[in-house]
Amino acid sequence: MQPSRRDLFRLGALAAAAVALPTLAQSAAKAPVERAARPLRILILGGTGFTGPFQVNYALARGHQVTLFNRGKRPSPDWPGAVEQLHGDRSTGDLESLAGREWDVCFDNPTSVPSWVRDAGAVLKGKVGHYLFISTISVYADPSKAGIGEDQPLAQYGGKDAMAETRDTLLADIENLYGPLKALSEKEALKQFGDAVTIIRPGYIVGPRDESDRFTYWPNRIAAGGEVLVPGDGSDPVQVIDGRDLAEWMVRVAEARRFGTFNAVGPDYMLSTMALMHGIHAVTGGRASFTNVSRDFLDEHKVKSGEDLPIWEPADGQYGGFGSVSNARAIEAGLTFRPLANTVADLLAWFRSQPAERQATPRAGMSRARESELLAAWHARKA
Repeated sequence: MQPSRRDLFRLGALAAAAVALPTLAQSAAKAPVERAARPLRILILGGTGFTGPFQVNYALARGHQVTLFNRGKRPSPDWPGAVEQLHGDRSTGDLESLAGREWDVCFDNPTSVPSWVRDAGAVLKGKVGHYLFISTISVYADPSKAGIGEDQPLAQYGGKDAMAETRDTLLADIENLYGPLKALSEKEALKQFGDAVTIIRPGYIVGPRDESDRFTYWPNRIAAGGEVLVPGDGSDPVQVIDGRDLAEWMVRVAEARRFGTFNAVGPDYMLSTMALMHGIHAVTGGRASFTNVSRDFLDEHKVKSGEDLPIWEPADGQYGGFGSVSNARAIEAGLTFRPLANTVADLLAWFRSQPAERQATPRAGMSRARESELLAAWHARKA
């Protein structure tokens, strides 16, 4: 499937942006950030993972005071300003360093089990004026529906005791537990912190610092050139959000004291799989060609959507709705999106700055050998 006329207009803009590739990251870093009208005391639970550093940098640029609470296991970046660091371990209930303190806002980044929210409430209830919880679109009970809104039914927990679940038990059965436990964590947040809660439900978070390599698979593969296997006819919708857009919007949400639940997905237009491929190619350049391979063929050869071919889900499949989740409420609340070209360029620059052994061991997507086998079988079938 070829991109639509509307897609081509957007891809033209991507290609124009790609001309400035060498300076994209620099210009983004140097762009002035307006100071907030009122400085906030912000507590970030986590803060050194994927999106946390973006929250910290933007909050500091806006003039806020930032405190991090984490285990101290990861090295902290060189922050552009003073950042207070508190240590503890939520997996053991050690939140002692938070006791007796007050903050205007709390960002809860890493929580996937409701006991962590309960324990945070025991220490922070009445001590933070606004609690922002990063959840996920995986909370929805029926991910096959297009246009999922924030009021759709949520996944139900089928275990014995949700409060007894740990990160280890979650990881042991993540496919069945992740969405339901996130949904119960949302419920616990409202129980602990009342109406002053904002629940953020992202989909695929992408961009620099993304260690999952899910989205990264496509820019790396297209940059390498040659015949690229594209799933389906190219019409299936795709949604991603740059981690920086998510992080910066959360700071602005805190400043505006916006409460409620928001699907944080992007972009602000329908992006098809084929348009995504051409958009990435507009940035990477090179001699890549695209071959659409039918879903029936992929199913026959046990190719898994979202795993062997990351990010992609067939629109009529079990998770097809995850490519067309409604983001109207978040956009109305100020969520904005940088161009895809910026995300792709900055992601590639970051990935290529990693050690050689890290670059040589991608964590998502099929191997080139597997892709070549599938393409050969596809062409043989059509011959």
